[in-house]
Amino acid sequence: MKIAKHKVEILKRPRFRKYLGLARQNLATTYFRDLHKWLLAAPVIGAIVGLVVTGIVVIILDVIWPPLLVYFLRHHWAIIPGVLAGFILAGIIMQRFTSDPNEHSTEEIINSYHEHQGDIEMRSFVPKIAAAVATVGFGGSAALEGPSIYSGGAIGSWLWTKLRRLGLEPRDRRIMLISGAAAGMAAVFRAPLTGLVFALEMPYKDDLAHEALLPSLLASVVAHATLISFLGSRTLFDFAGVASFSRTDLLWSALLGLICGLITLAFDIAYRRARTFAVHYPVPHWMKLAVGGLLTGVCGWLFVSVFPGSLIPLGPNYEAVDKVLLGRHTAIELALFGVFKLVATIFSLGSGGVSAMFVPLFLSGASFGAAFSQLIAHSSALNLYAAVGMAAFLAGGYKTPLAAVVFVAEATGGHAYIIPALVGAAVAYAVSGEVSASGNQRLHEGVRIQELGYIPVRKVMQKQVVALQASSSLQDLAVAAHRNHHHTVFPVCDNDDLLGTVSVWSLGRIDPSQWAETRVRQVTEQKVIKVPEECDLMEALRLLRGQNRQHLLLVTSNAGKLEGVLTKTDILGVLESHIDSFRQAGND
Repeated sequence: MKIAKHKVEILKRPRFRKYLGLARQNLATTYFRDLHKWLLAAPVIGAIVGLVVTGIVVIILDVIWPPLLVYFLRHHWAIIPGVLAGFILAGIIMQRFTSDPNEHSTEEIINSYHEHQGDIEMRSFVPKIAAAVATVGFGGSAALEGPSIYSGGAIGSWLWTKLRRLGLEPRDRRIMLISGAAAGMAAVFRAPLTGLVFALEMPYKDDLAHEALLPSLLASVVAHATLISFLGSRTLFDFAGVASFSRTDLLWSALLGLICGLITLAFDIAYRRARTFAVHYPVPHWMKLAVGGLLTGVCGWLFVSVFPGSLIPLGPNYEAVDKVLLGRHTAIELALFGVFKLVATIFSLGSGGVSAMFVPLFLSGASFGAAFSQLIAHSSALNLYAAVGMAAFLAGGYKTPLAAVVFVAEATGGHAYIIPALVGAAVAYAVSGEVSASGNQRLHEGVRIQELGYIPVRKVMQKQVVALQASSSLQDLAVAAHRNHHHTVFPVCDNDDLLGTVSVWSLGRIDPSQWAETRVRQVTEQKVIKVPEECDLMEALRLLRGQNRQHLLLVTSNAGKLEGVLTKTDILGVLESHIDSFRQAGND
């Protein structure tokens, strides 16, 4: 009893209460983002996405593509009709069962992140996955990351509606969208760090989706663990690592990055123009895909006709990476394989094929890199230059230099290639400029008007306020207006009580000869809007733009005392400061 009584007395002491309050304040500051909700939501995203991607991988890489590839290589005549059939099927599915057949895969995720607060229409989810399977599984020059990223992003967006009880806010839907995309990428390439970095880089050409870092990391790890529990954990590609590299290798890597940067620049421009033409051409969607499938099939048929063997620039092409790395193909064959792969990708995805081009880009880069090592560098380290070509093509084509280098290190197991890959990726990224294969990527994080909803007015309001007493004369108002010429409206107080506002235009309604006798109280507008300090800027902007068109808002304390004023100019200043910081970052 004495011990319990002593504890109660300690809890009542002022000093204990003071330090307890400080501790709570510090904890609130440390965990102000409610990180605990991501410890629950992100693993759920990762587990579900991992299962879905596992199913996609099995269907395409184990069921459809392997037997079809063997048949194509034995019967070249079947390539064109086989690819054409898959594309027509994909076109019919997209045209009949989706609201917008031109919106899908990675581009839909990026567009939703920027324009729709992370909202994805789930009614088209299954048809788009089916169309992606038809596009890739039947030989389209694309790969599994398209449906994997799309399915992950869509699942993340959908789960936001189901997990609201965890304290999720509207802005968290964008974070869950990116987290799901990261999980999809991590699972399909068995590379959680690649999935994380690519998803953060994906929405921008020169920025990152910083707010999605922690949940994307958790979702990527769980999705990766889910997939490898079914399919195993070995790396996708068989790279033979090297113990070291020379300064000469770094110089050659820079030159290879320059060449890859110029090629990706031309490719991105050609692809974007082809895609724009296809979107706006007035024919049914399935017909566009039929043309794309026909031309894609012709690319594959032409290549295997000239270079008979097991190398073909069609389908997911995972098997082609190992064939390129074996070094059994001539430099000319490898270079032409890269060219045919890029052209087939333009036909496949430019016409509306449902997938993405991560694999086509890095496979083309590997081909050009291997050809470069034989033809120009005359190096025996073919794998080194293939890795540099991979990173350079991804950095130049998708504007994801960090993900490019991480992917080379993680998916290939070639960690010794990181420095040369960094050199090649940096040069290619710089040479290719701002053009990107993605039409929805933005240069920097834009300033969204919705974000004003998270900023309280106390952080923006003017605290140095020029107020007038109600007993002052209009002559005093004129003097105040002259001294503060940028002010047109002034708060009016009656001793310590806030009365309203008075505008400079009130002087025009009173003869100047009567200014000294006329009190400010007589022209004060008392029907003004007062807001507390906790009011957010979005609500403040709504009030300023309301029917009465307030020139300023009076910010008051809980006791009704004037704490500051807020104008539209103050809010615009917040937006301009963001814009200036982004411009400065771009200049730097």
